[in-house]
Amino acid sequence: MEVKDANAALLSNFEVFQLLTDLKQQCKESGKNKQSSGQQNLNTIMYETLKYISKTPCRYQSPETVRNFLIAMKGHKLTKAEKLQLLNHRPVTAVEIQLMVEESEERLTEEQIESLLQTVTSILPGDPEEQQRDSAMATEDKSAQA
Repeated sequence: MEVKDANAALLSNFEVFQLLTDLKQQCKESGKNKQSSGQQNLNTIMYETLKYISKTPCRYQSPETVRNFLIAMKGHKLTKAEKLQLLNHRPVTAVEIQLMVEESEERLTEEQIESLLQTVTSILPGDPEEQQRDSAMATEDKSAQA
């Protein structure tokens, strides 16, 4: 087997999640019970990948969300790979941004990092339960300070 173009396209976690979910649904609908060992291996890989990827922020994304995110990212001077990492991981702190953006100290100012964080957190949905906990903790902190 020969690889013609290794970098033909980059896939986001959302796209992989959507593809594997669709494939899983097609397998269920076809109802084939006899499977070759190759098919069983593929099913194991699909299961493990879906299990992992369903714990990531992509679970809450939609095609519109991804499109809006990429449009909003045009104002930031980031590479495709950096945008993909931001999309896949949904950073919420400046440290996470620094880990994902190469040479971020030289390329981005503090204001640009804050703007980037604001864009990411406002467009990309996070875990609703985690966001509720965070807002509840913030409310408790404010009442404790008062």
